Amino acid sequence: MIKKFSFLIGVLMFGLHQGQQKKEQLQKQNAELKKQIAQINTDLAKTRSESKLSIAYLTSVNQKLVLREKVYNNTQKEKRFIEDDIYLKQLEINRQNKELAVLRKNYAEVLVNAYKNKGVQNKVTFILSAKNMGEAIRRVQYLKQYSDYQDKKAAEITDAANQIKKTISQRQNSVKEKENLLVNQQKDLATINAERAQKEQLVADFKKNESKLTAELKQKQVQSKALEGQIRAIIAEEIRIAKAEEEARRKAEAEKIRLAKLAAEREKARIEAEAKARAEALERERRIAEAEAKKAAELAAKRAEEERKRNEEAARAEANARDEARKVAAKKASDEAAANAKAAADKLAAARAAEAALTKRKEEEKKAAESKAMTNYGVTTSTGSSFADNRGRLGYPADRAGQITHRFGRQPHPVFKNITEENNGIKISVPSGTRAKSVYPGSVSSVLANNDGTKTVIIKHGSYFTIYSNLGSVSVSKGQQVSAGTPVGSVAQDFDGAYTLDFQVWNGSTPVDPLGWISY
Repeated sequence: MIKKFSFLIGVLMFGLHQGQQKKEQLQKQNAELKKQIAQINTDLAKTRSESKLSIAYLTSVNQKLVLREKVYNNTQKEKRFIEDDIYLKQLEINRQNKELAVLRKNYAEVLVNAYKNKGVQNKVTFILSAKNMGEAIRRVQYLKQYSDYQDKKAAEITDAANQIKKTISQRQNSVKEKENLLVNQQKDLATINAERAQKEQLVADFKKNESKLTAELKQKQVQSKALEGQIRAIIAEEIRIAKAEEEARRKAEAEKIRLAKLAAEREKARIEAEAKARAEALERERRIAEAEAKKAAELAAKRAEEERKRNEEAARAEANARDEARKVAAKKASDEAAANAKAAADKLAAARAAEAALTKRKEEEKKAAESKAMTNYGVTTSTGSSFADNRGRLGYPADRAGQITHRFGRQPHPVFKNITEENNGIKISVPSGTRAKSVYPGSVSSVLANNDGTKTVIIKHGSYFTIYSNLGSVSVSKGQQVSAGTPVGSVAQDFDGAYTLDFQVWNGSTPVDPLGWISY
């Protein structure tokens, strides 16, 4: 029964270990969430005097409330883990108490037996009553082991008692931790209620000023539509100019290619004529070499045949000094003929190699002549913009981090539900003094002055455009080349008092969601 109970406790303790890990994860999450809340409080403190009734302010309050609720939920989970820990610790204490009771019972039996056999005289008698020396030694060892067993059991009881004290202490710590957690949880709940009331008050303030804010918002939408019309006209003109330039470039390039090909053909004809003359000369040399090689081979064969016949005649007749001299002379003539034949064959091989080398050099010179002609006439290959290749990796459009208050596309107003906003980009609420910066290298296509006193900068990146609106001042000019990170101007206040950057990305004449392009 005790074994089954111990196994159950082991399973529960394993679950406790897993719960401890999850509790630590929750504590880390809460620490990170509280950092975010502190940052939002700092931002709110900075912007409270600037824009009490702004969407950015309301969004920050909403975000803070969401984070608070996440902290509260995590605390609830942590509390359950602590309660499980307390319960399992109590089960462990119960199990340890049962084991301690068994140990004490067994130890009591050992002490009773030891009492019955106590005394030095009994031990001595027990040893001396052995039949022989071997048995006496074994009895001595038995008595020592029995004494060690008693000490071991006593130590086990002491350890078990200490372990129970340790577990009880751990349980008491968990109880205190739960009490502290409950206190903090009540504080968090009070803070959540206060911040929820702040949000409701903020929304109520919006409602009180609904007519004024709605009128300002609609006026801003009218201005945005007018600005969009200007942007579309500028981009359309840029596309028209780019197409015209591309067509002119294509025609000029085609003319360059035509002239370059004519020059290349003339140069290749010259190379072909020179190669032909050289090939004819090499062919004559090869034919002479072939004739010489043939003649040398025939002569070598003739000399060899003469030597063979002389050798046969010398074998039939008795050899004399004269015959021997003729034999030596014939051998010499045969060797000379063979050497001449080899030289002629080598000369023929060299002539054929020269012809092959001439053919290869001729093709290389023709290719080089064509490449040189293309270079001389300025023929180039067009390269596209790499803006699209950096999708999702473009830089952030401001030199300080901000909060997105309006997303791309058609969106309902967060407070006035009867108003829908159409955004060609995103709006980022940033701290006062923030500068907008180019997200990618390009050239400034245009700098626009808006009706509300703000400015807009359009930067061209090949067939793509990035747009930076609601700028109080501009630090670039039309036609200027900019790199990634170049400041283009300072962000101005919006109609609701918040400092807001309106950032857009256009693929040709079509606006796209900037969040799919920048690394945010």
